[in-house]
Order: sequence, then C-alpha cells, then structure tokens
Amino acid sequence: MPKTTNRAVMNWLFIFAFVVAFLIVFGGFVRLTRSGLSIVEWNPISGSLPPIGQQAWEQEFAKYQLTPEFKFINTKMDLAEYKYIFFIEWIHRLIARLAGLAYAIPVFYFLLKKNIPFKEFGIYFGMGTLFIAQAFMGWYMVASGLVDIPAVSHFRLTIHLLLALTLFALSLWTYFGHRYGFASHVKKTWSSLSKLALTSFIVLIIQISYGGMTAGLKAGHVSNTWPLMFDKLIPPNLFTPFINILESGETIVFIHRWLAWLSAAFVVALFYKAKKQELPRELRTGLAWAVGIVGLQILLGILTILFNVQIMIALLHQANAVVLFGLSLFLIHRLRAGDLAQ
Repeated sequence: MPKTTNRAVMNWLFIFAFVVAFLIVFGGFVRLTRSGLSIVEWNPISGSLPPIGQQAWEQEFAKYQLTPEFKFINTKMDLAEYKYIFFIEWIHRLIARLAGLAYAIPVFYFLLKKNIPFKEFGIYFGMGTLFIAQAFMGWYMVASGLVDIPAVSHFRLTIHLLLALTLFALSLWTYFGHRYGFASHVKKTWSSLSKLALTSFIVLIIQISYGGMTAGLKAGHVSNTWPLMFDKLIPPNLFTPFINILESGETIVFIHRWLAWLSAAFVVALFYKAKKQELPRELRTGLAWAVGIVGLQILLGILTILFNVQIMIALLHQANAVVLFGLSLFLIHRLRAGDLAQ
C-alpha cells in the first residue's frame, strides 16, 4: 500500500468508488429490464454516440433481430420498444466510459503533480487494470448471450460483478488509507475480532457470488413463496448431483436464500463480541449500522421473492448489498488499525 497521504487524492478515490458503486447498481437495472443484449457490438469509440437518423436505427434494430433474444423472447418488439432497451444499455456503457475518464484523468494529473509518488503508483495502476478487466469481462458476458441462448452466462456475469466489486474495494480501501493513514508495518497476528470480521466478509462475498449466479440464471423467478420453495422447506434433489450448487437455478437460489442467515449471524456475533471491548465510537456506530443493514438486506431479499423480482425492490436489494460490502470493508480496516496500534 502507499505511504503518502493526500487530501485531494482521498477525495478523488471516494468519488471514484461512488461512481463504481453506481455503475454496479445501474448494471443491475440493465439486467432487470433485459436491456443488456440490445447492443450487439462493442465499439468503445464509435459506440459513444447512439444511432443518428431513421436508417441508422433500422440497421441497429436489424442486427438485434438476428439475436436469440429477439428470435425467442422479443419476437413482437417494434423499433420504438427497441429504442427503450437500447438507450438503457447505451447509458450503462456511457457511464462506464465516464468512469474510465474519472479514473484516468485524475490519476495522471496527480502523478504529474507528484501528489502520487511514482514509486507508489502500483496500487493505482492496479485499479486501472481492474477497470479494464471488468470492462472486457462485461463484453465477454454479453457475447455469451448472442450465440444460441437468449441469456448471458451466469458465471461470466458473476465474475464481471466480482471484478467491479474488487475495484470498488481497492478504491475504498486506499481512500481509508489516505483518510486515516497507511500502516508503517504489517502485524501478522490478527485479533479475534478482526478475524471474525474477515470471516463475515468472506461469507458476504460468497453470498454476493450466489446472488450474481441467481441473477444470471434468473433464478429469482423459480419460486415466489418464502420460506417454502415448491411447498417444501427443503425441496428434494437440490444437491443431486453435487454440481447443482453451481449449475441448477433451484439449488443456487436455495443456497442464496439461506446463506443470508449465516451472513447475518456472523454480523450479529461480531456486534455482540465487540460490545465487550472498548472500541472507538466510529467502530461501535459502524457495527450497529451493519446489523441494521444486514437485517434490511434480508427483508429486501424476502420482498424480492414475494413480489416476483419487482424491479425497484430487486434494485434496492442489490444497492443495499453494495452498501453492506463497503461498510464491511470499513470495519475490517478500522479493526486492523486497532490491531496495529496495540
């Protein structure tokens, strides 16, 4: 990690992390409106502008009409309806381009001004590399839905999501360093509280991964009842064969439903364990917020099921997961700072 703190760099990192978080949530909106496959080509430069003129629109629509999504799902779609989903995906890609500029312009400016010493550029270069990687994975994901099946690969969607979250995490963690200071050394031993926070975070990442696979397979529509699925608490043959935990929509959404409670249990355990220790006020407040947010996340998840993946509820569910992810990072960062201070 860097050693040099700078307020301007700190502010930029916070804004960039927010832009990445917004991009993640807007990506969820694209998925929920089935707009992601509307633009069948990836043109980073020429694609910055939408089609201009009736002929250009008809040509773009003709390309979409060759896709499996049009042939099997949107067979009755007209040009006006196509323009709606096109603009949603186009705005998504425009935000991604703007996010790229929000990274590239400031980072090179700070390098020239030596606000970021060149010898500490590695972490910022890693952010840029992650941004490019998740952009390529985004197109690789879209391409999987343009061949035979009118849906993207749930594995590629989940990797795309995790890359974006890793970029968000790296930006936010570096922001914390600029705000609170970077550790001058690394202590190998972790306190029991820090270990519990890290374990809780790992469970959260697994839960988010299953959320990504649930989204990719549209498995949220499998059953709109809770806590029962198909009138049973544990439907039969969910884990036969074992590969179902990564392939079957029913199995994946079942795991996603109940893994949430394990994640909540870790957060509550962390909260009560922390109450027995003298911690800074910001940590105690953060832990209380974590309990509330994880409870809200479970409630939103249940409502998403009961309302058959209504767009606004599902979008709030995804946005709240990003907030919980960021708050978990904050708790780990401050707990580790406490470890190092002792």
